[in-house]
Amino acid sequence: MKIHIYLADGSHFQREAIAGLRLLDLLRMYGFPVKAECGGACVCGTCHIRIPERWQHVLPPPTDEELAKLDDIPTADEASRLACQIETTNEMDGLEFEIQPDSLVQTYWVAG
Repeated sequence: MKIHIYLADGSHFQREAIAGLRLLDLLRMYGFPVKAECGGACVCGTCHIRIPERWQHVLPPPTDEELAKLDDIPTADEASRLACQIETTNEMDGLEFEIQPDSLVQTYWVAG
């Protein structure tokens, strides 16, 4: 299974994904410097990603807790989710999402 990760500068990375892992865990596994200050507990909102509408049907619905946290993020919109709240499934093969700039450590380098 593959996922496609985009950054705000237009960079695109295709990575293998393992069903059952959270998107946050996959990002960390591949060295993406996502802040995730709370460690993935849905408390801080610093693993903010945007997922295109065409992929929304394969995602679990956001919990009330996630929606409340997204409401605290000024740049959040209908495509916004928290990477710590999405566990991958085989139906997500090809999933595309963008890590939001406010969720990345400012100095980063990701191996191609």
